[in-house]
Amino acid sequence: MKNYRLWAKVSAGLMLFTGVVHSLSLFVQATPQNEPERQMLELITTYRMDAGAGFHPSYSNLFTALSSCFSLLCFLGGITVFYLIRKGTSEETMRGLLNIHIAIFGVCFAMMAYFTFLPPIVCTGLIFVTLIVARIGIKTPQAPN
Repeated sequence: MKNYRLWAKVSAGLMLFTGVVHSLSLFVQATPQNEPERQMLELITTYRMDAGAGFHPSYSNLFTALSSCFSLLCFLGGITVFYLIRKGTSEETMRGLLNIHIAIFGVCFAMMAYFTFLPPIVCTGLIFVTLIVARIGIKTPQAPN
């Protein structure tokens, strides 16, 4: 656990992997298995609610926007970690970045665990755990005597 760079790279790789896999789901069409599912999918894609200010999104539009934001969050996190490691960023800066990532991906993991299903729960859980391991691996600076 002492090599925080390795664990930070693992977490960044998991973020990029999750972003890629999740973005693939944006291009898959759901196929109904029975009549109630067909009706639900039809309503999700065709019913447009009045969201005010001239916006009339369908639930499918909202789902696509939120889903793409999760992929973008993963890409941003992974690219940022890889970039800062490559630039040889100080441990102090990496400690701060990892703390921010732990907070964000911790909340993301909790939301996924409560609202979604197994694959995103596992992916965000692995990201969260490897970020914690990377953060533990950074030595805490000693106070001057």
